[in-house]
Amino acid sequence: MNNSQIQNKLEQLEAWFKARKGSIVAFSGGIDSTLVLFLARKFQGKDNAIGVISNSESLKKKDFELAQDFCRDFDITLEVIKTEELVDERYNTNPENRCFFCKEHLFHDLQTIHAKYPDFDVLSGTNHDDLADYRPGLQAAAQYQVLAPMAQCRLTKEEIRAIARHFQLPNWDKPASPCLSSRIPYNHQITREKLKQVEAAENFLNELGFADVRVRHYGSYGQVEVQQAELPRLFAMENQVVDQIKSFGFADVKLDREGLVSGKLNRVINRTEDVSRES
Repeated sequence: MNNSQIQNKLEQLEAWFKARKGSIVAFSGGIDSTLVLFLARKFQGKDNAIGVISNSESLKKKDFELAQDFCRDFDITLEVIKTEELVDERYNTNPENRCFFCKEHLFHDLQTIHAKYPDFDVLSGTNHDDLADYRPGLQAAAQYQVLAPMAQCRLTKEEIRAIARHFQLPNWDKPASPCLSSRIPYNHQITREKLKQVEAAENFLNELGFADVRVRHYGSYGQVEVQQAELPRLFAMENQVVDQIKSFGFADVKLDREGLVSGKLNRVINRTEDVSRES
């Protein structure tokens, strides 16, 4: 994006925000909701822009801490809630629409904050690209009348990063960090122990210099994904990686030769849809 394109998008976003009194932003610390919260603060003012983050087991501790740091650094009011989706069987049995139940818990629990600011809209970081992906959480957002300024103003992920870079936001180039539950294949139960194992393994890989990683938890083994360009370095330290990740409680560890593919576990959904269309 060049400067004129950025300014054009910012004018659209400013008009969107200024048409509303205030915002309660469902904040995860990811780049999408970060930019929504930053712009709410910029265009609506400090008293009218509230971030809300859930300190749940499926959010990495370091992502929670980075989110708190961001709000401190940019003088943004942050409310912390604690959602309990992990005790909900509809969620922890990990059906294909797991994200619906996660967002249902989040948006339901957000109502306690909404009650303090009844004239404010609840916002999410959903962007225009998300609308073409499998996102059961969008159904929960619609149920609770959650608005998505980035989607409504047709901003793509790439455009969001460009605008965040324009404002020098600290996480403009931070790799996507989906919730830890997304590392567990559908219909495999989600437990605190599994989430902690995944978090420990991914933190270890980050410390080795692999910035964008996934460790999928298949129950009997963990599977490591890094960017394809980094595969030679990963395999060069295979023994060290396998031994250390086993120490976190994995029975076995495999290195994925395909490399990191975001949403890899959704392939089973796409295959099922293809079969049902053919039959």
